Amino acid sequence: MAGVFHTTLALRTALRYLSPSCTLTSAATARLLPPGSRKLLLPASSVQSGVCSRRLHAGAGGPTPSPAAAPDRLPFSKVTQEDLDFFKKVLPGRTITDPDLLEANNVDWLKSVRGYSEVLLRPQTTEEVSQILRYCNSRNLAVNPQGGNTGLVGGSVPVYDEIILSTALMNNILTFDGVSGILTCQAGCILENLSNYLEERDYIMPLDLGAKGSCQIGGNVATNAGGLRLLRYGSLRGTVLGLEVVLADGQVLDCLATLRKDNTGYDLKQLFIGSEGTLGVITAVSILCPRKPKSVNVVFLGCETFEQLLQTFKLCRGMLGEILSAFEFLDSECMRLLNTHLKLPNPITDCPFYVVIETAGSNPTHDEEKLHNFLEEAMTSSLVTDGTVATEDTKIKALWSMRERVTESLTHDGFTYKYDISLPVERIYQLVTDMREHLGDRAKSVVGYGHVGDGNLHLNITSPAKDPALLAAIEPFVYEWTAGCQGSISAEHGLGLKKRNYIYYSKPSQAVALMGNIKAMLDPKGILNPYKTLPDNLR
Repeated sequence: MAGVFHTTLALRTALRYLSPSCTLTSAATARLLPPGSRKLLLPASSVQSGVCSRRLHAGAGGPTPSPAAAPDRLPFSKVTQEDLDFFKKVLPGRTITDPDLLEANNVDWLKSVRGYSEVLLRPQTTEEVSQILRYCNSRNLAVNPQGGNTGLVGGSVPVYDEIILSTALMNNILTFDGVSGILTCQAGCILENLSNYLEERDYIMPLDLGAKGSCQIGGNVATNAGGLRLLRYGSLRGTVLGLEVVLADGQVLDCLATLRKDNTGYDLKQLFIGSEGTLGVITAVSILCPRKPKSVNVVFLGCETFEQLLQTFKLCRGMLGEILSAFEFLDSECMRLLNTHLKLPNPITDCPFYVVIETAGSNPTHDEEKLHNFLEEAMTSSLVTDGTVATEDTKIKALWSMRERVTESLTHDGFTYKYDISLPVERIYQLVTDMREHLGDRAKSVVGYGHVGDGNLHLNITSPAKDPALLAAIEPFVYEWTAGCQGSISAEHGLGLKKRNYIYYSKPSQAVALMGNIKAMLDPKGILNPYKTLPDNLR
């Protein structure tokens, strides 16, 4: 099969693919957010004190704050010694107040948002979560639910002094049915640990993420994480069968079903999938897991144009069919960062675009034959110019690292502005091209990578340091462009703090108002993850 790539083919002269530019429709324009004065995100170097943080937020004399900036602190109660005594009674040895131990929980993964919570609670059971929320609701104490803290939109850390409720110690696997493949576990289970547990039993998790070594299944569900296997197994809205959720007033909502079909009334679990901890705290999950494939192959290909990449995807779906499990792409700028910062060598010759294809099936001979036929057709059609195939675990991991470690390489390139956009597949890369033209030399790097199979672009822009002028050039341009293509401003990362006020680019005001009504019904005092997901001013 690898011999397909040994043939030298004359490269066709091709123009860089340019899809039609997107223009704002009148409906999209009507959804654009009016400017409003908001406080700035806490800088990573800020002193953790209320007065200092509020002054830093205000940005007196500076430019008009972005809609992504934090709003004023809401009138929640402050934690008292009496509150601490209660928490220590409920969670002996698991009520953390040491500032050094709290540091990592107060700062997001990108180090772009910093809170100054003085209390970290680490429950082990649903009953403990219930007691905590019942008490906090009665005292009007704001709570920030936190999983693995791998989020990219400021949704997993406090904005001010909210109590951090970590699910890290809720990490038990409750049951696994080896016949149906249904796993039930607590919300704090690390995704990679679940994957390892299942692989020993000849099953796999239906999602795979670059952050699998630290992200938690509860956080995955709360943000409706997509990941690398969505093309094959679908989203968590389909694979999650049941949830156990603690509401703001401490009530435990037991919807931890293990049935694939249940058509009795409203499907309440869907409210909490993707709600980012604003409607309830997920404490347990039941999820449908597929069988572990007996045959896995990974192919790394190079394409000269994005149009050829799209044609390769079309050919791939037609010829690989049921064994296709992933189709990812990255551009030459991503490869440059991988080479420069992580010293990862390019496994093939340099190309403008690269594709990672994974197949997973039950018959190695059958799968290899289908893959060989696909690669032969792709090469003879001049859709791809070079490539390599991996069938062994170590080589498979090496090829996947070229896609999974792009985010890591970006952290070494400077301050990163990250955008997680959903677009019609044929227009995915045009946004990267237009953004480069729009920014010119104001940005250090503008790179694009993502999930072609589900139209998800990860647009990343770096600069030597945090640059408000650059941010003003990026936003709202990126959101207006996306709205003009009827896309979504958040494909899988959620809205969190940073994108909450941009929701109207993707959702009509009636839908957002209904979301606000649901929030008010389930959390009347607004104590759960305040300042996140919903806009500051509901229309």
